[in-house]
Amino acid sequence: MRVFLETERLLLRRFTESDVANLHDLDGDPEVMRFVNGGRPVSRDVIREETLPRFLRAYERFEGFGVWAAIERSTGEFVGWFEFYPRKDAGPEEVELGYRLRRSAWGKGYATEGSRALIRKGFTELGVQRVVAETMTVNAASRRVMEKAGLAYVRTFHQEWPERVEGDEHGDVEYALTRVDWGRQVTERRRL
Repeated sequence: MRVFLETERLLLRRFTESDVANLHDLDGDPEVMRFVNGGRPVSRDVIREETLPRFLRAYERFEGFGVWAAIERSTGEFVGWFEFYPRKDAGPEEVELGYRLRRSAWGKGYATEGSRALIRKGFTELGVQRVVAETMTVNAASRRVMEKAGLAYVRTFHQEWPERVEGDEHGDVEYALTRVDWGRQVTERRRL
């Protein structure tokens, strides 16, 4: 297994063709998919023919960016994924952070740990200047992760959803962190 990034408890690696079952288990959980598509499980065919190929193509466009399988170091188990990829119509200076974890990994701090590690790598090694993350306004757990990872609320906005998702009437929120602000946060933590 070629590891892209290690944290205290996680290994982040590239996805491979053998990850169809992992992704199907993840996206097959209605609670995991609640704020993505209203809780509808994603079929194995969609994972195999659309989701996984999209993840694999992402590695080719920008070196060091993509969607990374998250593996729990202590067990070797797949716990979800992290996205760290340039925003649409943007270069590698502005990237979007995302994450999706199995319910068994919720509440353990993995989302914050993986997000912080990717942000650090982006700002120190990949030339990133700004990290952005978005979620539904009502997704309090994801918003807490963004805040713990150092991102700050930017705005609330409304976008069209292909299908109704409970809570979408409240809109979505954008959080962001610049390289300069991240540097200030690191300096402040060192002082404490």
